[in-house]
Formats: sequence, C-alpha cells, structure tokens
Amino acid sequence: QVQLVESGGGLVQAGGSLRLSCAASGRTFSNYNMGWFRQAPGKEREFVAAVNWSGGSTYYTDSVKGRFTISRDNSKNTVYLQMNSLRPEDTAVYYCARGGRSFLRGSTLSAKTTEYDYWGQGTQVTVSS
Repeated sequence: QVQLVESGGGLVQAGGSLRLSCAASGRTFSNYNMGWFRQAPGKEREFVAAVNWSGGSTYYTDSVKGRFTISRDNSKNTVYLQMNSLRPEDTAVYYCARGGRSFLRGSTLSAKTTEYDYWGQGTQVTVSS
C-alpha cells in the first residue's frame, strides 16, 4: 500500500511563494511519475504539474508555467512543488498523486486524473489579494 502525505500549504499574499512537499511510502517511489493537481471549491480537480520517474522531464499546465516548479528527490521519496508569484486564482486544495504505470512498463507524463492511482489527502493553499 502506498501512502502520500502532502505538507507546506498555508495562507500567503498575492505575489508570495510556498513550497509544497509530498512524502511517499514504499520502496518503488523512483519507478513512477508523480503529479500535482488542485481543486478549488465548486470546481473539478485540475492538473498542475508532473515529473517523470527520474526527475529529468516535467510537464505543466499553461497557467502555472514560469511560476511553479515541480521536482523530486528519490533518495527522500519526496516530490516538491515550488510556487512563486502566487495569485488569488491559485487558491485550492493541492493533491499529489502517483502515476499508475512504472517506467519499466512504459510511462508518459499525463494531465489526466485517471492515469494516477494513489492520491494524498491534500493541503490547502489560500492566496489573498
């Protein structure tokens, strides 16, 4: 069983920064792509960013390009989301998720929630104007 635990959320003013962390249990963390998603009240969960199993490839939704950076440290079983120049529209619960297929079976970075099999409980990010 894989467990994902997010941390680092909070309240920040517009233009500020936060760094989210997602710690994963299990011995095979480095075999899987990881993603960050977010869900605002009354809206569907949406893709934010993904990183491949090695950390060598990343993928972002257009609205966060140039402001957010996803990275991972496989020695610590942790994936990060550095968020800069935050805007009120970034307010949401942020979730990390594990890709559903290991690189050994062929995996690609995806923005689809259905391509991820394990999810954390989420961490709240609130950006005030």
